[in-house]
Amino acid sequence: MKRIVVRHVRSSQTGTASSGRQASAGLVDGVVIRQFDPTMLELGDLSAPCQEKEAIVAVFDLTGFTAFCNQVDAYLAIPRFLSDFLDWIFTAIRQRITGKDFNGENALFAELPMMVKFLGDGLLILWNARHMGEDQVCRLAAGLFDITCAYRRDFYPRVSMVVDKPPAILRCGVARGKVLSVGGGKDYVGHCVNHASRLCHLGLSFCLPHRGFQVREHLPPKYLSMFVPKLVYIRGVGANELVWVIKEDFEKMPPENKAMFRNPVNVRAPEVRKSL
Repeated sequence: MKRIVVRHVRSSQTGTASSGRQASAGLVDGVVIRQFDPTMLELGDLSAPCQEKEAIVAVFDLTGFTAFCNQVDAYLAIPRFLSDFLDWIFTAIRQRITGKDFNGENALFAELPMMVKFLGDGLLILWNARHMGEDQVCRLAAGLFDITCAYRRDFYPRVSMVVDKPPAILRCGVARGKVLSVGGGKDYVGHCVNHASRLCHLGLSFCLPHRGFQVREHLPPKYLSMFVPKLVYIRGVGANELVWVIKEDFEKMPPENKAMFRNPVNVRAPEVRKSL
């Protein structure tokens, strides 16, 4: 009788593909894949009804942050910079909404922000403006302007000794309006959020809209001479929006950037009021 020998050859490629299919099948039905859902956004109960609030919105932008992140071995510098920057700006905000107005005692003239969101290259900060008077609103705006100046004057020289080539300019756009809560206050949306963001990216260190801010009447006197009124096109807002810009900043702008702005008719620069 002839003997027949059958050899069984195991294909490593087939085995690999098979194990790959088994692994994929396991992930589809596993716990890990089910964790990919809207809860990752940490927005709370998205079915919760919206609550409308009047808000002051500030958008801070670290100009040059992308270039900073693209430098050689940026992973060594980014954590230190962000840690120092966030500690510094939270402290700066606390200091600028605190005043010795009550018999020499420290007191807050405005509420602490109701939301702060990290944007990757800056911050979105919202204040509840419901109980703010016009003096408080303009005083808060002046404090935000102070923070942009303090970044360049105080923080930037210090952090430059710790990390290489940090962002050199902190810009800020401010707006006022109604916002709607998302997830019971985990986040907020509103036209004024977009407005502040647009103002932040006009090429100036600080920009304040005329609407919502009674600059002439309520801005602290020492700041009045620093601001000048200009008309500018703001995408999604209007073609002739009256804004207040820092005179020194504007004069330093390149001619092509200055061309975006126009002098308003019958609106003169504010006169400095005497402090009472």
